[in-house]
Amino acid sequence: MLGPNAEEMTARARADLRIGTPVAVVSDDVGGIAVSSEMISADRLGALRAISDTLDLVITARRAETLQARAYDGDIARLVLDADMSFEHVHAITDPSFALRNPLMGPFPSRRDGNAAPQRLAVRLTRTARLLPSVVFASATADAVCDLAKTNSLTLIDDKIMAQADDTALELTCVSSARVPLAVSKDAHVHVFRPNNGEEEHYAIEIGRPDRAQPVLSRLHSACFTGDLIGSLKCDCGPQLRAALEQISKTGSGVLLYLNQEGRGIGLANKMRAYSLQDQGYDTVEANHRLGFEDDERDFRIGAKILTSLGFSSVHLMTNNPSKVAGMNAAGVHVETRAPLIVGENAHNVEYLKTKAAKSGHIL
Repeated sequence: MLGPNAEEMTARARADLRIGTPVAVVSDDVGGIAVSSEMISADRLGALRAISDTLDLVITARRAETLQARAYDGDIARLVLDADMSFEHVHAITDPSFALRNPLMGPFPSRRDGNAAPQRLAVRLTRTARLLPSVVFASATADAVCDLAKTNSLTLIDDKIMAQADDTALELTCVSSARVPLAVSKDAHVHVFRPNNGEEEHYAIEIGRPDRAQPVLSRLHSACFTGDLIGSLKCDCGPQLRAALEQISKTGSGVLLYLNQEGRGIGLANKMRAYSLQDQGYDTVEANHRLGFEDDERDFRIGAKILTSLGFSSVHLMTNNPSKVAGMNAAGVHVETRAPLIVGENAHNVEYLKTKAAKSGHIL
């Protein structure tokens, strides 16, 4: 087949949304044209108004709660977009970092009639694109959307494509491996796993020669640019990364998975937005909610899939997070024991660690 498959179509849609290009969406025989709210321009907003009388700013229920707007659709809210609302106003509603500059926004009437399935699908795409989970959505009939997609060379996503992409979302391929001597161990190999759906690659750092028939000492470490690379004191990620590698080396063998799920799965740009909100007094969970995200957007099944691909079926897991233990067990990798990894507390992250314990159940 020369044309793109479902995985490739959704990858194309994510890329389009990230650069502000509209995406056509059809679900349950209704549809519309969606543009990322944070990427929309005045020209694109005008173009959407030209094709539909029904324009909505679609946000998650978490963001709606912050704005005191009604989420009649459960997990999302369709805010009615006034004819005179500018793209700057759209940005201000979508991104809470603009709130101090626009303190008198609202009220926000929410749409409660009609089918919200295509809007929900569009918001899902922005999430996986590591954008703020919100779109400007111009509603139209399914036939009209298909015509617009063809005429304007827009990527078209429907229920069938999304379902097929979901079925293969955890398929990864080990594309390369090499010996990499580390400061903690000269006997180390790095394996690079590439998701078949075009999302970011993940890495497995294998130290020594762990026995595939025995539980392997392991850590699932989510990428943290600020903590791992530049020594940020706002988290404990960097110290945990180094302590885990040192413990594996002392034990003689093990695997550290470096998963590109920055900011608990929301991406670096959104993590910086969350940091800005934390500077205003919100804790790490509240900041996520104000942005429109859940407490934790990571998918630990990816880690289980990589371990299985490497030949492991059980682990001694270094973590303070019970959700990782539950996620691994649910994905078919048995957690034989949990080993705590309590390092890196300082004056700048003590409240963050308290929040992780109180609201996310971390055992600290």
